[in-house]
Amino acid sequence: MSPGTLAGGLQTLAPMFAPVVDAMLAKLRSEQHWHADETRWAVFVPMDGKVGHRWYLWVYHSPSVVHYVLDPSRSAQVVEDELGEVACGIISCDRYSAYKKFARLHPTFLLAFCWVHQRRDFLELGNAHPTMLAWAMTWVDAIAQLYRLNDLRLEEPRGSALHTEHDIALRKALQDMAEQRARSLSEATLFEPALKVLRSMDRHWAGLLVFVDHPLVPMDNNIAERAHRTPVVGRKNFYGSGSLWSGQLAAAMYTVLMTVKLHKINPRTWLMAYLQACCDAGNRAPSDIRAFLPWTMTAPELAAMRACRVATIPTIEGLDTS
Repeated sequence: MSPGTLAGGLQTLAPMFAPVVDAMLAKLRSEQHWHADETRWAVFVPMDGKVGHRWYLWVYHSPSVVHYVLDPSRSAQVVEDELGEVACGIISCDRYSAYKKFARLHPTFLLAFCWVHQRRDFLELGNAHPTMLAWAMTWVDAIAQLYRLNDLRLEEPRGSALHTEHDIALRKALQDMAEQRARSLSEATLFEPALKVLRSMDRHWAGLLVFVDHPLVPMDNNIAERAHRTPVVGRKNFYGSGSLWSGQLAAAMYTVLMTVKLHKINPRTWLMAYLQACCDAGNRAPSDIRAFLPWTMTAPELAAMRACRVATIPTIEGLDTS
């Protein structure tokens, strides 16, 4: 089969997934906590006013949905387009300026900054300046202690004596860290790169503390980082997209497949069932997609979608997978 035939087939299939992606975006916007991140993605099409082929693949990961967005820019407008209609919420993210601008424009949103990125600052300082390695590692160890105390806190039911004990210990460790940072910043002889790391921590301190009063919010943004792992592996293999529609289809399929995997659904089972439903609908998206959304599936439909064998989907009316 020629590459042109394959590309044409995919281009024909692309609109069939639009209703599912739209429903997933609506579900994501109905929730109140998201992990967000962006990574480069090449799209080899000319665009007025844009130099080069570097686009960005953004990911927004809520408890129910993993939504990918392909955009030529890395601006705050991408965040605005994704979450601007939402009333409030918490975004777990790195310290990139686009998220900060969005939060300034929408003060009902909190930014939960990532402790892994803060830890990385100290590690990079120690690697770049070996004379500061021991100093940097004291901060790395202190951050590890925060993780340990938070894990202990989360293991206990809220309101229990042990939960209260670990919560107090965590808050004290953070207070000690803040006081140590203030003392270090006042040291006139401290190495300038070390001061730079501490100033950054000081500026982002409020965002680093969001997890304390919101225990369900993780201390880091690793969930979004992991959500980008599959696209990044793909990028290394095929480098990017040769057309805009193919890049948009890639973002749509990453959205669909990563979301169904999030709900422990077998992606092949889901795809076979959905494409068969499109076939039955006259090569269009089915008019009712509730049987293909994890949060609107019935229990038998969800169990069937989680099965390994495609033939075990008897609950979707009119579907013949034999």
